[in-house]
Amino acid sequence: TSGEPRDRLKEVLQYETFINEVLRRDLQKVLEERDAVYEKIAQYLQLKNTIKSIQETDSKELKTDVDLGCNFHVQAHVPDASKIYVAVGYGFFVEFTHTEALKFIEKKTNQLTEYTEVLTKDAAKIKANIRMVLEGLRELQGLKDLPEDRRREVL
Repeated sequence: TSGEPRDRLKEVLQYETFINEVLRRDLQKVLEERDAVYEKIAQYLQLKNTIKSIQETDSKELKTDVDLGCNFHVQAHVPDASKIYVAVGYGFFVEFTHTEALKFIEKKTNQLTEYTEVLTKDAAKIKANIRMVLEGLRELQGLKDLPEDRRREVL
């Protein structure tokens, strides 16, 4: 009947819309969130290296450049760098000794690394869902499976 190809086309369009508007968007959000977490980890590791440098110089004073925003830097002089303020999340800062800060950074980076692993698994699940819907689309359209090397290009 003439309605069957039209129904099939409508179903194909619904699947394509689902892939593009839901699954790919969800995948992008998860990957962007994971990238943001990686950036936080990098910042904590940079702070860890800075603290270790301060400890190695064994100096109480510190001269540094401070970014005031919009890439505008000023020189700062810290007369006593034996304690530092560390961003612990949700806009809160806590004063730590160097040893306390290093312990906190270790725990925080471990926690963030675990979270990136969860996000990576979520991304893999979404990619699997995209592949499953694409396979369903191929069946609907009566197409053969893509060769293995082309499958990777889809995602």
